[in-house]
Amino acid sequence: MIPLIALGSDYLVPRVILGGWQLAAGHSAGPTDQTSIFEFWDRCLDRGLNTFDCADIYTGVEALIGAYGRRRRAAGQSRPQVHTKFVPDLGMLATIDRRYVERIVDRSLARLGVDQLDLVQFHWWDYQVPGYAATLGFLDDLRRDGKIRLIGLTNFDTPRLRELAATGIPMASIQVQYSVLDQRPARALAAAAQGARLPLLCYGTVAGGFLSDRWLGTNAPNEAENRSLVKYRLIIDEIGGWPAFQRVLETLREIADKQGASIAAVAIAFVLGQPGIGASIVGARHGGHLDELERAVTIRLDPKDGAAISAAIGRDPGPPGDVYAAERTTGGQHAAIMKYDLNARATD
Repeated sequence: MIPLIALGSDYLVPRVILGGWQLAAGHSAGPTDQTSIFEFWDRCLDRGLNTFDCADIYTGVEALIGAYGRRRRAAGQSRPQVHTKFVPDLGMLATIDRRYVERIVDRSLARLGVDQLDLVQFHWWDYQVPGYAATLGFLDDLRRDGKIRLIGLTNFDTPRLRELAATGIPMASIQVQYSVLDQRPARALAAAAQGARLPLLCYGTVAGGFLSDRWLGTNAPNEAENRSLVKYRLIIDEIGGWPAFQRVLETLREIADKQGASIAAVAIAFVLGQPGIGASIVGARHGGHLDELERAVTIRLDPKDGAAISAAIGRDPGPPGDVYAAERTTGGQHAAIMKYDLNARATD
C-alpha cells in the first residue's frame, strides 16, 4: 500500500496522486475509453491510490471523474478524493469578484457530483494584474460556507507564496513542477513552503513519460505525441538537449539496476526524497504502472545516488528563475504552449 501524508489536520492523501491532465480533451489524439479507465481506477483504489488530481480547465476530466464517483456510490463503494483547481481566465483577472469564483466552484461541484470539493488549488496567470490575494479570500469565503474543504496554491512563486501565507488564510499545499530535470522549487520555494507548513504536491516528476526506460537509447522523437511531451521536451532542451538527456537516463538506469526498479520509479523516488515534498502526481493510465508506483515509494536513494544524478545533470537543472517563471514569460517558448482562457470556452 502507498503511505499517506496529512494535508491540514485531518485529511490524508497517498504519497502518489493520480494526475488527470493527460485525460483532457485536446491533450492527445486518441479518445478516452471510459470503461477501461474506470476499471483501472477501481484497481488503483483497491491498492490505496484513492486521490485524483484534475482542474476546472482540464476539458472533460471533472465530468469523467464525477461519472466514476457516481458509479462507485451506486455500487455502495467509496468515491475517490478529488483535487481540482481554480484557474481564472487570463482575460478575467482584472474583473474577478466573488460571483465569478463561486460560479466556477459551483460548476466543479456539479461536474464532480459532490457537495464539497476536497482541495481547490488556486492559480494566477499574471502577477502584473492585481487581485490574487482578494481572490484567495473569495475562495476562503466558500471554504467557510462549506463548499470547499481545503485550499491550496499552484504554480505561485516564492515571493507570492510568502505574501499569501502572510494573509493568514488557511492553506494546505502548493502544487509545482518538480523532477530530476527541473529542480526550480529547490532554489527557494521549497524552503518557503516548509516555513509556511505547505507540503509540495509535485507534477511532472516523470516529465510526461520521458523519464522512463522507453526513451533510453533512442533517438529524439520527430513529433511529440501530446501536449505533455511538448511541454517536457522544452525542459529537456533546457538541460542541453537529447544527448544530455540520454546521460541522465543512463545514470538513472544504473541506480534502477541496484534498486531492482524502473527509471520512472527512481525518478519519482528522487522527488519524494527531497525536503518538503508531500506527494508526487503521476498520470498513470494502465495496470502496468501500479507496481511501478508502489515500488517508487519504497526506494531510498543514498548520497552516492544523488551525487551521480548531479554529475549527470548539474546541480541546478531546469529553466532559469523561480517556479513557473519561464512559463509566465510572455513570448517565451514555455509560455507559447499555454491555453489561457479555457473556462470561458466551457459549455457546462
